[in-house]
Amino acid sequence: MANTVRKSTLDRRDVIKTLLAPRGDALLVTGLGSSCYDAGTLDHPNNFYLWGGMGGAAMIGLGLAIAQPKRRVLVVTGDGEMLMGLGSLATIAAEKIRNLTIVVIDNELYSETGMQPTHTARGVDLAGMAKAAGFALTGTVTTQQDLKTWVPKLYTTPGPVLMDLKVNANRYPLSIRLRDGPHIKNRFREALLGAKAFD
Repeated sequence: MANTVRKSTLDRRDVIKTLLAPRGDALLVTGLGSSCYDAGTLDHPNNFYLWGGMGGAAMIGLGLAIAQPKRRVLVVTGDGEMLMGLGSLATIAAEKIRNLTIVVIDNELYSETGMQPTHTARGVDLAGMAKAAGFALTGTVTTQQDLKTWVPKLYTTPGPVLMDLKVNANRYPLSIRLRDGPHIKNRFREALLGAKAFD
C-alpha cells in the first residue's frame, strides 16, 4: 500500500539534535535500532540504549520515571517499536506519571527489517491513541517550526506527554561506538546514582 500519511521533510538526525539540545539532566531511554543510532551521535552517560526488547522502551521509561520522580525521563523510539508496545500507553496514562515524555520518531517504516510500511503509514494515529488513553499532552509534529514550539513542552509540561514526530525516510550508516550491554547499564547507573551504584 502506498504511503498516505507522511507530510514531513524533517530529518531524524537533525531533529535528535533539536530534541536533546535543552536536555539538562534529563534521562534518555531509546528504543531499539535507529533510535539508538540517532541518540548515539550525541552520546551521553545519561543515555540508556535499548538495543533489543522491541516494544519495551516506554515501560522502561515508566519504571525509571517512577524511580526518579525529580528527573525528566525522555523516551525516544520509533513507530514500529511503539506500535508493538501500545498497551504501555494505557498503563502510563493510568499511572498519571508527571515526569515522562515519549517522542516517537515516526518514519512510517520498519527501518531495521527492510523498510516495510508500518501501520502509521496507513493512518494509525499514535498521538490520538495516547490522548484517548489519558496522556496530559499529545500531538503530531511535521514542521521545524512546530518542533521548536514543542521542544520546551517535552521537558516542562507535567506528563505523561507523547509527541509523534514525523520524519522523512532517509537512512544513515548503522554505526555507534557503544553497544556493550553491561557497560551501557553500568555507565548509566553510575551517572545516575554515583559510586553508591556499585556498593
